[in-house]
Amino acid sequence: MQATEQRLRTSLNEGLQQLKLNLTAVAEDKLLNYLKLLDHWNGAFNLTAVQDPQEMIYRHLLDSLAVGPHLTGQRFIDVGTGAGLPGIPLAIMFPDREWYLLDSNGKKTRFLFQVKTALSLDNITICHHRVEHFQPEQLFDGVLSRAFASLLAMVHGCSHLLSANGFFLAMKGRWPERELEDIEGLASLVASHSLEVPFLGEQRHLLLLAAQHPNRDTP
Repeated sequence: MQATEQRLRTSLNEGLQQLKLNLTAVAEDKLLNYLKLLDHWNGAFNLTAVQDPQEMIYRHLLDSLAVGPHLTGQRFIDVGTGAGLPGIPLAIMFPDREWYLLDSNGKKTRFLFQVKTALSLDNITICHHRVEHFQPEQLFDGVLSRAFASLLAMVHGCSHLLSANGFFLAMKGRWPERELEDIEGLASLVASHSLEVPFLGEQRHLLLLAAQHPNRDTP
């Protein structure tokens, strides 16, 4: 078991170096403990199709952390978070920012409560709601998702969560040309980042979208 844990730690460290991310030892420990919980409870809660913890390092942890350098703001919501991705890795990476993890699946939100408690993640709030029914007391600087079926669904379903100058942060694989055409007049592409996730060998993009908001400041 110790040899396996050491291999996972080595893979995580190598990936963080490639991403040029400097995380504390405490943060690295929390990431690996989250991975352990994800692996342990996966069968009971049907959290992810990825079964191999080594694969979880790059498909889940590094894939989530790769967007970190491109985030601005203080309050974020991860919509359709599932097993807590990308929200939990990012909450570990940025302990001084607020993170809301929203999902309508009760099993998954129960798992998220376990993670929050076990890892003492006081900067996250778990929300068991359908996105269209969730009305936050304060709006968000960023709405993240790596699980929405389309940009159109994201814009339609989540606009009520964004502050006037907030951004949608859509994690995508291949460049979504057709999806961008579908949101013309509803949201505009402010920036895009091609992400190189270590060990993955697949296309990854982060799109920053601004909703058409009457009170939005002009860049």
